[in-house]
Amino acid sequence: MTLDKIVEAIQNAKDIVILTHDIPDGDAIGSSLAMYLGLKQLNKNVDIVIPEYPETYSFLPGTNEIKTEGKDEPYDVAIALDCGDVKRLNGFVKYFENANTKIQIDHHKINTMFADYNFVNPLSPACSQVLIIVLETLGIEVTKEIGECLLTGIITDTGGFKYQGVTAETFEFTAGLLSRGVNVSSIYKKVMQTVSKARFELTKRAINRLELLEGGKITFTYITKQDQEETNSGINDHDGIVEIARDIEGVEVAIFLREKDEGYKLSLRSNEYVNVADICLMFNGGGHLRAAGGDINLPLEQAKERIVAACAKKL
Repeated sequence: MTLDKIVEAIQNAKDIVILTHDIPDGDAIGSSLAMYLGLKQLNKNVDIVIPEYPETYSFLPGTNEIKTEGKDEPYDVAIALDCGDVKRLNGFVKYFENANTKIQIDHHKINTMFADYNFVNPLSPACSQVLIIVLETLGIEVTKEIGECLLTGIITDTGGFKYQGVTAETFEFTAGLLSRGVNVSSIYKKVMQTVSKARFELTKRAINRLELLEGGKITFTYITKQDQEETNSGINDHDGIVEIARDIEGVEVAIFLREKDEGYKLSLRSNEYVNVADICLMFNGGGHLRAAGGDINLPLEQAKERIVAACAKKL
C-alpha cells in the first residue's frame, strides 16, 4: 500500500524537506507545519521551506522554523503537501526532484501524481484532513500544537465548514482536535474574520469594479499591480474577494483577476453546477470543483473576454 511505503520511507530517512504550493493558503501552511512538528517528534532532521506566507498564519506553532531556502545536498525524502502539480512547488522544484524519495500528500481532484509515492484523497475537503491519517499511521501524537495547524487547514479550505466537500469525518476530526485543547473559535476568528487594512482596501476597489454579466449569472472584477502597491498589500491580501462576488444572489460563477508582473492570476468560484476546475485547465491551472485558479498572459480586456466566454459556455 502507498501509505505503508510512505511510512517506511519516512522512518528510514534522516534528512527530510517539506514543500508546498506557491502563494500558500491556510491549508498549505497548516498541513506543512503539522507535518514538520510531527516529524520532529520522530527526531528527524527536517527543513520546512516556504519562501513567503501570509502574516495571518504567523500565530501558528513552528512558523519561526520556516526557511526561505533548503540545503544544496539532496534530501533523503522530500514531501510535497497540498500541491497537485510539481510546477507549483514554490519555485523550489529542485529540492523535490533531487531527493532520493519523493512523496506527495494531497486532496486535489486534478493531480499529476508526480511523486514516487502519492497519497491523494480527492474526496477530502482539505489536505490537513488527509494528513491526520498519515500522522496517526506514523505513530505521531497529535498534540495541541499540531492540532492548531491541522484545524487551520481544515477551516480555511472548507470556508469555515460551509463548502460542499465537508464530510462527517471532518467534524469527527475537528471534535478530536477540540478534545486535545485546540480552541476552534479562536482559530476561526484569526483565519476567517480578521482582515488586514490592505485586504480591506483591495476588497473595496474590487467591489467598486464589480460587473454582473450573462444575466447576473457571472461576476467579474480585478485588482491591478498599482492597487497592490498603493495599499502596500502582502501575499494573499486579495483572499476572499472572489467569494464575496460569488455570494451575490443569482450568481453561478465569480471571476477575479489579480495582475502579476506578466499577465494575471485567475481565481474562479462557482455555486451549484459549473466545474471551475475544468475551466481553469484551459488557463494553465486547476483546483477543485467549485474553487480553482490559473494564469492568463493577456491584456485585461482580452483576458476578461476569453474567461467570461469560457464560463458562459458552462452555464
